Parts: sequence; structure tokens; C-alpha cells
Amino acid sequence: MKNCIFLCITIVSVFSFKGNAQNSKFYVTDKVSDKYAYVDVIKTYERIAAKGYKSIDIFKKIGDSYYFKADFDKAAKWYCELFAISIDLEPEYYYQYAKCLTFIGQNDRANEILEKLKQKSEAILEKKNRNLR
Repeated sequence: MKNCIFLCITIVSVFSFKGNAQNSKFYVTDKVSDKYAYVDVIKTYERIAAKGYKSIDIFKKIGDSYYFKADFDKAAKWYCELFAISIDLEPEYYYQYAKCLTFIGQNDRANEILEKLKQKSEAILEKKNRNLR
């Protein structure tokens, strides 16, 4: 009887472990000799953008990548492309773009972006207040 219970617990634990292992996010790249092959996704996105493909998602990813690496000159370039496509963006992009512009010395343009952020924030607050009434 004890052996049967032990066997059941062992089987259940093995299957539950396998189920958890399948849900984990672990990726293996193709192996090139003894080294792994990696793809520089940002460089790939830049090549796609250079060929003329314009996408809000691509410009966000490239700009964010350079922003979080503190390469504000390149980040400002891609955020400029992003804002040329659309100004209906999340507030964090206004702030990040303004910060990049400040770091590269374009304070007047940074102030314009922050003013647009302020106007957008006021519009959002006004809309929320109307909905609460």
C-alpha cells in the first residue's frame, strides 16, 4: 500500500514538473560550431526602416533600445520618426523624447514636446472628470 502511494505521488510530481517546464520561456538558438548564433534585432529593424518600411511599433522598439542604453542621440532620431507618424502615443514616449532632446541640446524642441504632453494630460484628466459627473 505504501509503495502504491509513493508511486502515485512520484508520477504526479513528474507530470507536474513537465507541465511547468513546458510553460517556461527558454529558447535555444541554432548552434554554429561551439558558439551560439545571435541576431541583433535592433540592427535588423534599422535595416528594415532604412528600406522605407515605417511602423509605430518598429520605431518604438528602436527608440526604446537606444534610450535605455543611454544613447540619446540615436534615440532622439528614432523618436522623431515615431512622432512624425503619430502623436497619439503613450505619455512615456513624450517624456522620453523630450529627455533625449534635452540631452542633445535641443531644449526648445524638448519644451514643445513637454507642452504637448501637458496638453494631452490635461485633456485626459478633463475627460475623466466629465465621466465621473
